[in-house]
Amino acid sequence: MLSRDRWLLPEGIDEMLSEESRRMEILRRRVLDLFAVWGYELVIPPLIEYMDSLLAGTGADLDLQTFKLIDPASGRLLGVRADMTPQVARIDARCLAHDRPTRLCYLGTVLHAQADHLAKSRSPMQVGAELFGHAGSASDLEVIRLMLEMLTLSGVEDVHLDLGHVGIYRGLARQASLTSQQEADLFEILQRKDRAAMTDLLAALPLKQSCRDNLAALIDLNGHQSVIEVARSRLIEPPPDVSRALDDLQWLEQNLRTRFPSLPLHFDLAELRAYHYQTGVVFAAFVPGCGREIARGGRYDAIGSHYGRARPATGFSADLRILLNLIPAQTFVSPELPLFAPCADDPVLDEAVATLRKQGKIVIQGLPGQNGGALDMGCTHALSRRGNTWEITEVSRPDGS
Repeated sequence: MLSRDRWLLPEGIDEMLSEESRRMEILRRRVLDLFAVWGYELVIPPLIEYMDSLLAGTGADLDLQTFKLIDPASGRLLGVRADMTPQVARIDARCLAHDRPTRLCYLGTVLHAQADHLAKSRSPMQVGAELFGHAGSASDLEVIRLMLEMLTLSGVEDVHLDLGHVGIYRGLARQASLTSQQEADLFEILQRKDRAAMTDLLAALPLKQSCRDNLAALIDLNGHQSVIEVARSRLIEPPPDVSRALDDLQWLEQNLRTRFPSLPLHFDLAELRAYHYQTGVVFAAFVPGCGREIARGGRYDAIGSHYGRARPATGFSADLRILLNLIPAQTFVSPELPLFAPCADDPVLDEAVATLRKQGKIVIQGLPGQNGGALDMGCTHALSRRGNTWEITEVSRPDGS
C-alpha cells in the first residue's frame, strides 16, 4: 500500500503553482533588467561546492545553515549554497583578472538547513548585486540606491532604510583591548539590546572609564539622523577609524536625503548583522507590518583575501519570495486568455497556429480523444474553419450563451 504522505514536501520546502510562478517570472525579469541597465553583469554560481571554498571568509552562522554531503567522486565534503554572496566574491577574485571596478548580479535558489523564526521557507530565491574594486562611500551609495530602485520597480511600497557601520564597534573594541571572547560576549549583548547585561559585563572588565563609557553608549545610539551628532558628542576621544565611520554615515545620509527626500531613515550604531565578515557600512530595508528586513547588505572588504585576491566589496541581497508576497497581485498584468485550436491534420491550421504564436498569442491545441474542450481549457475563443481559412471566433457555452 502506498503511503498517503508521499506527496508531502520537507518542512520549509515549497513549490510554486502556475499563477505564482508567472508573477515570480515577471518580477525576476524586471529585477535582472534593472541590474543590467546599471551595468551589473549576471553570473550563475554553482549550486554545490567544496566546503572549504563555499564558506571561506564567512562566519559560523553560514556554516550552520549549510547542508553538507560527501562527494562520491572525490570523497571530499561538499556544501549546498546557503548564500550566493561568497560565491560571487570567489568569481571576482579568481575568474576576473583586472583591477577596475566590477559589477556582478545573481539570482537563484539557495538552501538553508534551518528556517529563521520569521521565515518559514528554507529555500529562498536569492537575488543580489555586488560591486567589487572600490573602497569609497560612493560605491556604498550606489548599491543602496540600486536596492531602493529594485524595491520601487518591484512594487514594494513604504520602504524604510536602516543604516549602521560595524567599524564603530570594531574600533571601540580595539581601543578597549577586548579579548576575542570579551568582544563576542559584548556582541551578543548588543544584539539583544540588553542594558542590564551590558552594565554588568562592562563593570566586570578592567577597562579605562572612557572605554567603558564609549561601549556603554552604543546601546543608546539609534534613531534618526541626529544620532550621528549625538555619537560625536558622547564618544570620548574615539579612534580615527570610528570618526571616519561616522563621517561615512553622515555623507551617506546627506546624499540619500538629496536623492530620496521622503525616504524614512533610521540609524543604529550597534547594528552588527553579518558582523563576522562585514567590515563597514551595513544597511537593511524594512516595510511596516513585516517583522524582518526585506533586503539587506553592506561592505565586506576582507572576504576576497580568502580566495587569494583581496578586493574592496559592497553589495546587497533579497529574497524574491518575500518581495512577491508584499506586492499586490494586481500589480502584475493578467495574461491574455489563450485561444483553442482543434485537433486536426491541416497544414493551414498549423500555419495559423504558428503565426499566432509568433505574435505572442497563447494557443492551446487539442489532443486526440482528450477530455474537455475549449471552455474547460480556459479558452473563450477558438480557431474555427471558414472555408479554406481558420478564424478566431467566440466559443459558445453549452447553454448557447
